[in-house]
Amino acid sequence: MSTFTTSDGTEIYYKDWGTGRPVVFSHGWPLNADAWDGQARLVAEHGFRAVAHDRRGHGRSGQPWQGNHMDRYADDLAELIEALDLREAVLVGHSTGGGEVTRYIGRHGTERVSKVVLLGAVPPLMLRTEDNPEGTPKDVFDGIRAGVESDRSQFYWDLSESFYGFNRPGAAVSEGMRRQFWLWSMQVGLKGAYDCVAQFSETDFTEDLARIDVPTLVAHGDDDQIVPIGAAAHRTAKLVENATLKVYPGAPHGLVGDYEKAFNDDLLNFLRG
Repeated sequence: MSTFTTSDGTEIYYKDWGTGRPVVFSHGWPLNADAWDGQARLVAEHGFRAVAHDRRGHGRSGQPWQGNHMDRYADDLAELIEALDLREAVLVGHSTGGGEVTRYIGRHGTERVSKVVLLGAVPPLMLRTEDNPEGTPKDVFDGIRAGVESDRSQFYWDLSESFYGFNRPGAAVSEGMRRQFWLWSMQVGLKGAYDCVAQFSETDFTEDLARIDVPTLVAHGDDDQIVPIGAAAHRTAKLVENATLKVYPGAPHGLVGDYEKAFNDDLLNFLRG
């Protein structure tokens, strides 16, 4: 396996496929780099270099007690980019990974970055506050923490349904995708999984978004039950100067079916543009 060790001693696993301009993928919670395999293979087959890592605490990376917070996630990404000496990179983040990418730019700038893709991403802020009335109430996230603590196996299995929109009338349910989601989720350590909930829900990325000065694709399904589009993509697209908003009608949070095909086409077109 390809790994590197961060400055705080945590081993981070990553995939490195193909050659060419680097495209760096950051995954959502509670998954790992495998969630990006379809897109990583796609871009590698079309002349790009695909790099995807498992966030600390997730997948095949180390499970440290410390450092399970957004600043450290962003610094891990920065150290990976520096370790591989990636330049003119396109950063692609889904869900929590979109927060990771955004915080990376907030902390490290765009010297090594040429473009950004935020897919179903959590910025600018998921939590409902007085200034963010379209956000999600805190008791929803408290429920996530309770589910992870009490019976994470059942919780992840149940979460897979709304993640892919399989609970919608007429949805083509894939038992295999639900099992795959469960398997990936069960690989994240309990400490890392629990800590990450506050990070994706309570982190305010508004100032980080203002630092993005490269072309940015903000892509989101308008039936996203995990990261509702109103408090996320619609606001992000207004905060990022060079943003293009792409809304997928009826699409859920997780890439599936025709939604995945549409995003793949948009991703390739954006990379080539």
